[in-house]
Amino acid sequence: MSVESFLTYIQHEKRYSPHTVLAYRTDLVHFTDYILDTYELAPEEARHVHIRDYIVRLMDEQIGANSIGRKLSSLRSFYKFLHRRKIITGSPMAMIKAPKVPVRLPVFVDDEKLDYLLDSGEFFDDTFPSIRDKLVIEVLFGTGMRLAELLGLKVTDIDFYEETIRVLGKRKKERIIPVTKQLVVQLKTYIELKSLQNFNNKSEDLFVTNKGTAVYPLFIYKIVNSYLTYISTQDKKSPHVLRHSYATSLLNRGADLNAIKELLGHASLAATQVYTHNSIERLKTIYKQAHPKA
Repeated sequence: MSVESFLTYIQHEKRYSPHTVLAYRTDLVHFTDYILDTYELAPEEARHVHIRDYIVRLMDEQIGANSIGRKLSSLRSFYKFLHRRKIITGSPMAMIKAPKVPVRLPVFVDDEKLDYLLDSGEFFDDTFPSIRDKLVIEVLFGTGMRLAELLGLKVTDIDFYEETIRVLGKRKKERIIPVTKQLVVQLKTYIELKSLQNFNNKSEDLFVTNKGTAVYPLFIYKIVNSYLTYISTQDKKSPHVLRHSYATSLLNRGADLNAIKELLGHASLAATQVYTHNSIERLKTIYKQAHPKA
């Protein structure tokens, strides 16, 4: 019951997204099953030794450090909630440290390759699906927005006069992203073409399928993956790669880190600083290629 109370709390009071609530539910149900089957305890009865045994079990099952860290983060929030509600006197997570996660640099695609994809005229035609597919990539690379934010875009979120797009980010936090004049023209062209399609449903969703229904995560993922295959051999070819490409491109061109943080909708600067590693690696490459003593 305490788990359901916590999930209700983060859904209705904290207003977490359905995706985030589902992730918490998955983690907590997995732990609840473990603690019940192994020790015949309810989750609120667990102690730090039980949590440590749980970590060992996860590691034995070859669960990665990132996934273990996420599960422990879910438990930490859950026990903090129980402590605030005076259901427990202290959190069993107080003495728990997550396994070290190896630093992974964000995967991105070079500007030159994306420019070739979008501007060469080789990959897109004048049909509605092709114009939509191109615009999906243009918007993701031109704004750095998340996949969930793209899915939520409405036609009314575009301010053609101010040349901005209003985005509803994590925890319902709204931000305004500036766009180029070229992208504004492409958006106008697409919206006009969309209105001429014989769709039964005249949806206000910005991006729609070939049948006029709202796009969904796998639909967008397939678009991005299929076109990035033409220009990139790297394994990751997801919408998030275009978000990384946007941030890396801004940083390489001298954009202020705080400005990039605001554009990406990050809650803290720490999340944005990971892009500086890519920038440093790029500088090292340039140095090795250009300096006579390198």
